[in-house]
Amino acid sequence: MAEGIPLNDEGRIPWLCALHDILRREDSSRQDAVLACSALKKMYRCLLVSGTSATESNQPEQPGENTALKILFVHLDGPIDVIARRLEKRRGHFMPPELLKSQFDTLEPPSASENFITVSIEKSLPEIVLEIEHTIFQGEALLE
Repeated sequence: MAEGIPLNDEGRIPWLCALHDILRREDSSRQDAVLACSALKKMYRCLLVSGTSATESNQPEQPGENTALKILFVHLDGPIDVIARRLEKRRGHFMPPELLKSQFDTLEPPSASENFITVSIEKSLPEIVLEIEHTIFQGEALLE
């Protein structure tokens, strides 16, 4: 990406599997974790949750095998022009603004079957954080 070439699935999948392993380790240690990444496709989010793609997850799970992680995806949503202006202001980031369109072309917004919230990036940063925190803490209260 730093060279202006968008990643394809072949480049992303090993990285997403490694992220799943990190999340699994944190979950096994009963640690909460926050992971920031562009899980643009449903398949990528499935990899983060289960370590397998949606097509592979149709296989029956054996007792003791990895069960799906409980992950809340936060879909930060906003117009391409707002995001483009923010990218132009960033310095020293690996992703050049020229790749933004490819990110939007790849994006599959989360669907009803996924555990997610959508938060508008047009809100202020404190409002975004409060909305995410409220959802997390509300969810924890429901689990108790």
